[in-house]
Amino acid sequence: MSGDIVIRAEGLGKKYTIGHQAKRERYEALRDGRARSARSAWRKTADLARGRALLAGDTVDEFWALKDVSFEMKRGEVLGIIGRNGAGKSTLLKILSRITEPSAGRITIAGRVASLLEVGTGFHPELTGRENIYLNGAILGMSRAEIRRKFDEIVVFAEVENFLDTPVKRYSSGMYVRLAFAVAAHLDPEILVIDEVLAVGDFEFQKKCLGKMSEVAGGGRTVLFVSHNMPVIRQLCDRAIFLAEGRKLFDGDSDGAVDSYIETFQSSESLDFLSRVIEQLPRDPVFRLRRIDVVQDRKSTTDVVSGKPIDIVFDYEVFETTHGLHVYFTLNDLDGTVLFESLHNGESTELLMVRPGRYLSRATIPADFLAGRAYELRIGAAKHRVRDYIPKPICIRLNVTAAGRVNSAYTGYAGPGKFAPLLSWRTDSIAEVS
Repeated sequence: MSGDIVIRAEGLGKKYTIGHQAKRERYEALRDGRARSARSAWRKTADLARGRALLAGDTVDEFWALKDVSFEMKRGEVLGIIGRNGAGKSTLLKILSRITEPSAGRITIAGRVASLLEVGTGFHPELTGRENIYLNGAILGMSRAEIRRKFDEIVVFAEVENFLDTPVKRYSSGMYVRLAFAVAAHLDPEILVIDEVLAVGDFEFQKKCLGKMSEVAGGGRTVLFVSHNMPVIRQLCDRAIFLAEGRKLFDGDSDGAVDSYIETFQSSESLDFLSRVIEQLPRDPVFRLRRIDVVQDRKSTTDVVSGKPIDIVFDYEVFETTHGLHVYFTLNDLDGTVLFESLHNGESTELLMVRPGRYLSRATIPADFLAGRAYELRIGAAKHRVRDYIPKPICIRLNVTAAGRVNSAYTGYAGPGKFAPLLSWRTDSIAEVS
């Protein structure tokens, strides 16, 4: 490679084999199953290694998570990778980080790579924060002297001074990611690979991360950054690649990539398709979402007018008595910016106990509140600070036409902004002009 090219990917592809088991009506005693398992364990392993169906009727499909992706990166460049979930972003980063081998193509990297692909990558839960800093640094190829020189700076950045000698298995997710990011960013790798780390942590930490990544790039090092936060991609990245279904659709300046992503943004499914999305949600012993609806004038629709109320309807079941359960939605701009969030029990002064049963929760967005534009509703359900009942938010595109009382005297004038509320104004005449 030429001196200023640090990464060259040529025709990268990654193929996975997916097995589908045929339905069977056979039943057997426990002892029969154990005996059969003992006899055929080695045969199963061999068959799986060859990607072969184990029993009659089973089928095997090939899935390309990445297909024919080529690009180059120069030293000191900040490259964003964007796309929907399942587009191949994380697969690409795993190949770049040498975690997995490509099925096709080749990649050439000149320099030491530090990867932060998930919270606490490379950490051992039984070791303390102090020990994990040295362990992670060693994994990244740093000498003990290098780690010692950066140690205090890492601890201050991660804000874990009081827990430095506590096993990291007792850290909160926020502490985990602060320390993981601090280690990866401070130990002077030539290439820093980051996958959606800014999705975790509070606002101040995210600002620190952005500042540190800008500093890393300004120091001549190379950064690859995956994020669903389009404003951050615009702010941080010189260039971005837009992936869809494993293929590269756009490679150019970050503004152009984000615009291309938004133009082809199809994550907001129609209401007819939502039922299939809901049916495919993982089964949960506590919570089941049955239906989501958007209603205006007693009709289900995602094409609404601004001058009338809009109801967001949740139909769900709860199977166990639980505290802190809430269903909610966020209203987002199409670039992923969250405009506001609303919880079904947001007015409560304490966490409520929800008993088993079927529930219908309805939120009303008032008339003359939204501007005439497209939005995205993201539907969620969770137990407060414990876990999400819907692992990935369900997205609904909401198309709003300006047709209300706001500025109605000014024909054709919609006004700027994402909201268009009717505020209370008062005008008094205090003097007459002669």
